[in-house]
Amino acid sequence: MKDTSTIRKAVIPIAGLGTRHFPASHAVKKELFPIVGPDGIARALFHYHLIELDAVGIEEICVIVQPGEDEVVRNYLRGPGHEYLKRLEPYPTLLQEAERMKAFSERVSFAVQREQEGYGHAVFQTQQFANGQSVFLGLGDHLFRGASLSPYRELIQMAAASNGKSVSAVNRISADQLKGYGTIAGKRRVDNARLIDVSLIIEKPSVAVARDKLHVDDLPADTWLGWFGMHLLAPSIYDILGEMIRNNLRDSGEFQLTRAQDIQRRRHGYLALEMTDAQRFDFGVPDDFVANISAFRNER
Repeated sequence: MKDTSTIRKAVIPIAGLGTRHFPASHAVKKELFPIVGPDGIARALFHYHLIELDAVGIEEICVIVQPGEDEVVRNYLRGPGHEYLKRLEPYPTLLQEAERMKAFSERVSFAVQREQEGYGHAVFQTQQFANGQSVFLGLGDHLFRGASLSPYRELIQMAAASNGKSVSAVNRISADQLKGYGTIAGKRRVDNARLIDVSLIIEKPSVAVARDKLHVDDLPADTWLGWFGMHLLAPSIYDILGEMIRNNLRDSGEFQLTRAQDIQRRRHGYLALEMTDAQRFDFGVPDDFVANISAFRNER
C-alpha cells in the first residue's frame, strides 16, 4: 500500500477553452496571461502554482492540456535563448527567474485531454501520473495566498491527519455565490473546528436546496462552505471517475469532478478544511481578471 501521508504530486489543469476570455484566449491561453506578482515580476498565471508547489515540497507536477499545448508550455518554461538571456544581464532578478523556469521544466509533465468532457474527465487523464498516490489538485485559472501561512501548505499538511481520505479546501460563500461552487454539509471536528467531516456535496446548488440540505455548525444564516479551488484527492477518485466515464454518468452533459467527490464521500468518507486566513484570486472571467490583477499585485 502506497504512503498517502505525504503528498509528492500535484495536478494543475489548463485544458479549458477560456471561452469567456475570447478573443484574447484565442491568441494566448488564459493560464498564460501575464500576472504581476508582489515582487514586480510579470509571470504567466500558471507559473505561480509552480512556485508555490515547489515551496511546499511537491516533487512532480502534471499539467493538463489540450492536444499540442504541451509544447507551448514547454517553450515557456525553457525560457529564452542565449541572445535574449544576454539582454537580461542588466536585470539579475529576471535572469535568476529564467534559471528557475528551466529547473521547473525538468519536473513538469503533461496529460492531454483530447475532448472537452468536463473537469472530472480532465482530472481522469492524470491517472497514470498519479500511479496510485494521492495528488494535490489546484484550479489553473485561480491563484491562492495566505496572510500568514501558504494555503497550499495548510491543505497538504492535512494528508497526515486525513487517514487516507480526500480533503478539500472550502471557504464561506453567500447566496449569490452558490451558483459557482460545489457546496458541502458536514460536522466540525471537536479537536479542530476548521476540519469538517463532510456529509453531502452538491455542485452549484440553488438557494432553496442549500438552505434545506447544506448545513455546517456555527455558520451564520445564509452562509455556506463552498469549494476554495484546492483539493487533496485520494487515489480512489480515479476508480470512481473511470466508472462514471464507462457508465456515461454525466451532469449537464459533462463528467463532473464534484459528482465523483460525492461518490467518494459515500464510499470512503471525505473531509473539508475551512480556509480562514487565505485569499483566492479568480482570473476566470474578464471583470474578475481585471479586479484581481491589482489585488494580487498589491497583496503581501
